[in-house]
Amino acid sequence: MINLIFDYLKISTMCFHSKQTKLALEVENRFNAKIEKAEFFQPQENINGFNFAKNPIITDNKPNIIQHYNWGLIPSWSKDEEIKKLTLNARIETIEEKPSFKNLINKRCLVIANGYYEWQWLDSKGKNKIKYEIGIGNDDLFAFAGLYSQWVNNSTGEIKDTYTIVTTQANALMSEIHNIKKRMPIILKPEDEKKWLNHNPINDFAFPYDVNLIATKIHPDTLTLW
Repeated sequence: MINLIFDYLKISTMCFHSKQTKLALEVENRFNAKIEKAEFFQPQENINGFNFAKNPIITDNKPNIIQHYNWGLIPSWSKDEEIKKLTLNARIETIEEKPSFKNLINKRCLVIANGYYEWQWLDSKGKNKIKYEIGIGNDDLFAFAGLYSQWVNNSTGEIKDTYTIVTTQANALMSEIHNIKKRMPIILKPEDEKKWLNHNPINDFAFPYDVNLIATKIHPDTLTLW
């Protein structure tokens, strides 16, 4: 499993760090939805996917409710949770082929955020990197395109609701920043959020589908190493 994870990190789609710093009322107003369990809602400057924490999402079957699912999708057929290390992202180009995702094409969600982080490599091995925060401007809220699943632990009966963020080919800006793998998460246009939830053809959201992104270089003094 360790080697599998290492290989995944070398070829992966690499949207692993995001943020959601807005207060509850602003999030509810932006998405015209109510937070289901306020005790789970916590604004965060740094959301590390590898912590597999609960984050706010909106699913297609409850479009007026903001729920909290764990990042790192666990398919219903999985024997254990280990697969979540490999399913933080889903490549839209192969989403209909991969066993983890192909049966979830119509289990869609909006992953709520107001920014994500990416590193520009200055050498071929990534020893020297520049960190950027990417968003749509003005620190505004947006939604990543996501898929979700429910998994039951056969040993304990515990139910886990989980999600993945869908990614696509990088646009011109992200090709310069994510300059090795050249990928980016799919950020939905506000007018297309309902289309995603309503199961419009998934390829409608693949590159060259795009929104205007703004990248801000993070000063080294503020760099957090995860």
